[in-house]
Amino acid sequence: MSNLFLFTFALLWVLVIALGVVVYALARQVGVLYERIAPAGALAMNQQLKAGDKAPEISVKTLSKQKLNLGKPALKNTLLFFLSPDCPVCKEYLPVITSLSHAERSHLDVVLVSDGEGPDHQAFIKEKKLQSFPYVLSEEVGKKYGVSRLPYATLINKSGIISSMGLVNSREHIESLLNAQDLNVASIQEFLEKQSNPERTLYKQA
Repeated sequence: MSNLFLFTFALLWVLVIALGVVVYALARQVGVLYERIAPAGALAMNQQLKAGDKAPEISVKTLSKQKLNLGKPALKNTLLFFLSPDCPVCKEYLPVITSLSHAERSHLDVVLVSDGEGPDHQAFIKEKKLQSFPYVLSEEVGKKYGVSRLPYATLINKSGIISSMGLVNSREHIESLLNAQDLNVASIQEFLEKQSNPERTLYKQA
């Protein structure tokens, strides 16, 4: 009986050690997979403009009659968020835009851009409590900034240069635009690509 107990006890320890080795190996594989499929940033799919280009300069008026000079040098960075009242994803991420606007207000202005009829957008602004944002209706802005799908965002730095841009459909995508600017790359995809290829320069030339 004593020998059987010792054998069973030893066997259990062997199984525990084997299980520990398996768990460790799996953890390493998960880490490798995470690096290979790191969370994607905003998808840069603009065929008209690229990060580093001079932002198109357009003078517009908001629905509240405020005059804005988009693309010109300013005191703060500017985030253009292109949306539509008919876009479910746009509506879903408006709270993220609102939170971002409050958190970054010391150095970032957020401008909402759409097109269509004024009354529809006035109702949308009231429904979603967007009165604090400059809200622009201009088909021209969307065309000049190469917007083909929504929701889309373009970050313009204080010098009037496009820092980053892309299709955004998650909080991570929106935040990636600011992260890309901090890393001095056009997009998070570019950062990840350069990480995987150390022979390339990590940062863009100023």
